[in-house]
This record gives sequence, C-alpha cells and structure tokens, in this order.
Amino acid sequence: MRVHTRHTPNFGVARVLLAPGEAVQSASDTMLATSFGVREGAPPSARGGARKTGVSVFTAPAEGGWVDLAPLGPGDVYPLELTGNTGWSVHRDAVLARPPSVRLDQTWAPLQQLFGADAGFLDHYSGTGPLVLTAPGPVDSFELSAGELVTVRPDYVLAYPDTLQCRLRAVDPSGPQSLRTGEGLVLDFAGPGTVLVQARNRRVSRG
Repeated sequence: MRVHTRHTPNFGVARVLLAPGEAVQSASDTMLATSFGVREGAPPSARGGARKTGVSVFTAPAEGGWVDLAPLGPGDVYPLELTGNTGWSVHRDAVLARPPSVRLDQTWAPLQQLFGADAGFLDHYSGTGPLVLTAPGPVDSFELSAGELVTVRPDYVLAYPDTLQCRLRAVDPSGPQSLRTGEGLVLDFAGPGTVLVQARNRRVSRG
C-alpha cells in the first residue's frame, strides 16, 4: 500500500494505491472515488455491514487498484509511516485510513494510565504501513532532543511516538476539564522524538 496526496494542505485528498488483493479501511463517507473493480465491504469484526458501522474496507481486484479518500472538512492529509519499531498515539478524530497491518490498540496501558477509566482524546496504533491522518490545518512538528520539553494544547496534537514521555495536566485545577475533548488540559512532552501538531484547532474548525 502506497499513499499519494494532492491539494494539500488546504483541501487534501489521499490516493491509496493497492496491490492485487490488498485492502484499506476508512470511514465509508470519505470515499471520493475508486478505480473500477475495487470492492467495498464491512470490516471483519463488524456486524450488520459497512452501512451500519460507518466503516468500510476497500479491496483491490486481481490487477490492483486505487481509492481516493477525502476528509469531510477542509485541511491537510498526512501519511504517517509506521515501521513496527514504535507505536504512535494519535488524536482520536485524526485517522482517515489504515491498512490491516496497522492495529488499533484499544487497551494500551500508558493511555489507560493517562486517562484512567475515561475515554480520552487519543488512540494508540502499532504495526507497519501508512496510517493516513487528517488535520484541519497544515501539519507541523516539534523535533525534540533527549530531555527537551514542550507543552501543547490537546486540540492541536496530531500524533506522537512511544519514544516521548508524556504528562497530562490541568491549566487551571479549579476550571472546567474534559478528558474526552482535552478542554482545560495541556500535554507536556519530553524528548527524544517528534510531536506532530495541526496548525488549526480541531474543535473550532468543526464548530
């Protein structure tokens, strides 16, 4: 699976190139177009079909094919290549597409420690292959050396690798806070590693 992007960073579209029989998973309503013969179906774990789950698996025919995927709103698309050496924590609303070789780790311990029993604003992914991300603004990054620190608001965090240390804290302990949206919170990161950020606030862009 290879990914080519166009119309970035304002109105990004991702073209996912599939080898014969290869598949990619994405939200059903993000499919703009496919080459002829690409099949759309439900994920293996879904019951009731793709229409009910809102997620589809696009599988290439014997001659291969492609799928064009477009986010529902304006912004950038960014293929994050997972090598298998480290996992990544990703904003819950940022994933546009992933191959079967990239896993969603729903019980990843460090995120459970970060958010407790609540569903937070981050998910964890591991495996190999391109994890296609979407952002409401251009994708930027902070390259942190060992021990270097940066503080980022959750609304702007796109993704970061397991090599980084991360701490979640309240801006004002007496003010409103939400683990689901990140309201009233900040993330402190310590290197080494790269923090990917989006140059527009996701909640404001959708609000």
